[in-house]
Amino acid sequence: MTTTAITNIAGLVTNDPSLGTDSPLGLIRDAAVVIEDDRIVWTGDSGKAPATDNAVDAGGRAAIPGFVDSHSHLVFAGDRTEEFNARMSGRSYSAGGIRTTVAATRAATDDALSANVARYLAEALRQGTTTFETKSGYGLTVEDEARALRVAARHTEEITYLGAHIVPPEYADDPAGYVDLVTGPMLDACAPYARWVDVFCERGAFDGDQARAVLTAGRARGLHPRVHANQLGHGPGVLLAVELDAASADHCTHLTDADVDALAQGNTVATLLPGAEFSTRAAWPDARRLLDAGATVALSTDCNPGSSFTSSLPFCIALAVRDMGMTPDEAVWSATAGGAAALRRTDIGRIAPGARADLVLLDAPSHVHLAYRPGVPLTHAVWRRGTRVV
Repeated sequence: MTTTAITNIAGLVTNDPSLGTDSPLGLIRDAAVVIEDDRIVWTGDSGKAPATDNAVDAGGRAAIPGFVDSHSHLVFAGDRTEEFNARMSGRSYSAGGIRTTVAATRAATDDALSANVARYLAEALRQGTTTFETKSGYGLTVEDEARALRVAARHTEEITYLGAHIVPPEYADDPAGYVDLVTGPMLDACAPYARWVDVFCERGAFDGDQARAVLTAGRARGLHPRVHANQLGHGPGVLLAVELDAASADHCTHLTDADVDALAQGNTVATLLPGAEFSTRAAWPDARRLLDAGATVALSTDCNPGSSFTSSLPFCIALAVRDMGMTPDEAVWSATAGGAAALRRTDIGRIAPGARADLVLLDAPSHVHLAYRPGVPLTHAVWRRGTRVV
């Protein structure tokens, strides 16, 4: 096995309080990291780093874990530029815009869809994202949903079955029939390729009873629940997610006190997606309320062609700090360890012995610059599974 030491790190975010400062970031100043093969094997003071085969001088830069983007929709074709332009001119967003992407995705070849996923994953990697979840949801037929998951599987192990994204036009008069399809033949075709099952529990999509049917059917096939919850208004999604021990309730824009209490007391991560609020001019989620209650919060991009066409977690960090009440430390934690928690992973989202060697060197002396210098490309180098890829 080959070992590499990265030394002269001004500030190392480990996300392990036992390794550094007694805070969630576990910050070590004047630090070093040792990588062996695809794992972190040592962290500590730069002057105490053990001898290794290779050495990299970080030059006084900060290092953070690779970003963990736990919510995206990358298997699609086409774009919705005209919809965005109209919305920025005064039209409000609704779930119906998804149908435009469904038509384009159904018409695309597998190779075109795969190339699109690869393009946006590469874009995200250049910005420091080393783990990416992505979903189906733009096919809405048995074959198109299954092929979306097959395409996704070429690029990531974090794959979500989202047949219950919206009711497609051909089932507009028979939504119950579509739920039967999603929980029956479509699930049979998709379950072998997915780790997760998701549902858009929202007005214009699926109500609480329909969402419960989808999630329980998926769970019976070995898929763990996630829920699009409470984005466009108050609804049952968050409470259903906590009840079913979903890994995450995503969006969480409109919450009652009962929703917040449930998230604070349960194991479900509240995944906030500020790119969606930015791109739809909607109300911002109140991260401060969730954090103060004791809920675990993740930040993700929601990268999709309609309501959040960004692959940049640094951008989302800046939005969360500016408009959602998060501190820079909280936002960086939520985009790394928080995303890992939303995927129920302990091997990513931290820089600690035994963790996967996913880390980012920033062209800055501190992780705070991710919020302090919004829009500036700060990624200097990226290691994924122990290999430098940027």
